[in-house]
Amino acid sequence: MEYRIDRRSGVPAFQQIVQQTKQALRLGVLVPGDRLPTAKKVAEISAVNPNTTLKAYRELERAGLVEPRPGQGTFVRRTLARPETGTDSPLYGELVAWMSKAAGAGLEREDVAALVASAMEKQYAAGNAPATGVMTTGPTTRSTGE
Repeated sequence: MEYRIDRRSGVPAFQQIVQQTKQALRLGVLVPGDRLPTAKKVAEISAVNPNTTLKAYRELERAGLVEPRPGQGTFVRRTLARPETGTDSPLYGELVAWMSKAAGAGLEREDVAALVASAMEKQYAAGNAPATGVMTTGPTTRSTGE
């Protein structure tokens, strides 16, 4: 696991480490028993203070996701992965295809991020439950209320 810290994002480095670890847990990149990199190693690769990494690991520990083992390191306790979220799932394949289509249409990374954030907000805002059933990739109709 390598952390990539975006200093321009406005998100504190420790939170980026937490978010990236949770994402790896959701995608099945990290599984129970895996050892996280040492704070020293993260500091060397990501140019963050080792205390920043330790703060992130403590937050992950409070969430019950990792556990420190004195003299051994920090290990994953539980996963956040679901079968539908793995990189071998049909949904991932559809997403990759959509990303290729977006890039082909000339959208930049920030454009795609804005579209995804907007769609997520619409789907999950105000306590809306995630839609269930089959995901469609064809055109959708929009009600005008008339």
